[in-house]
Amino acid sequence: MPAENTPTPRPLRLEPVTAENFDAVCAIQVRPDQTHLVSPVVKSLAEAYVHTAAWPRAIVDGEEVVGFVMAFLDIAWDPATDPTDHRSGIWRLNIHADHQGKGYGRFAVHAVCEEIRDRGTTRAYVSWHTGQGSPEPFYLGLGFHPTGEYAGDQRVGVLPLSTPARSPQPQPTA
Repeated sequence: MPAENTPTPRPLRLEPVTAENFDAVCAIQVRPDQTHLVSPVVKSLAEAYVHTAAWPRAIVDGEEVVGFVMAFLDIAWDPATDPTDHRSGIWRLNIHADHQGKGYGRFAVHAVCEEIRDRGTTRAYVSWHTGQGSPEPFYLGLGFHPTGEYAGDQRVGVLPLSTPARSPQPQPTA
């Protein structure tokens, strides 16, 4: 019988960025041909410090930090045009060059979408640079569809989120 009742940590998970994993998170480097497509992690963490809607997370496999994802949660998208349009989605996704193509990005997007759905939101948004090396095929492959909008020079995509699964309510017995 185990001495403790603590659950075994999942090998693949999102964790808050802490003092303990900060250096490993900041050491994440995408491939050289991708550096023009995504900001460095340290810039994202600085933005998270000043934007309360940011939700930065380390992507961890076992004990190794393999990537970084930052969501935005319930931001006013374009308050001058429509102050009621609040959105949540993927702000940044950086998978270390040595760990790309292993499903970590897909896991991170799904995990962020689950968090967004659990907060009661029915759509997740993302934006991406187009052109050479663009992550557009990745996001389209996950089901995101272009909205026709641009955020600066980035194409905006949306993914409808299904309602979270709920446990069936107990039925009265006769």
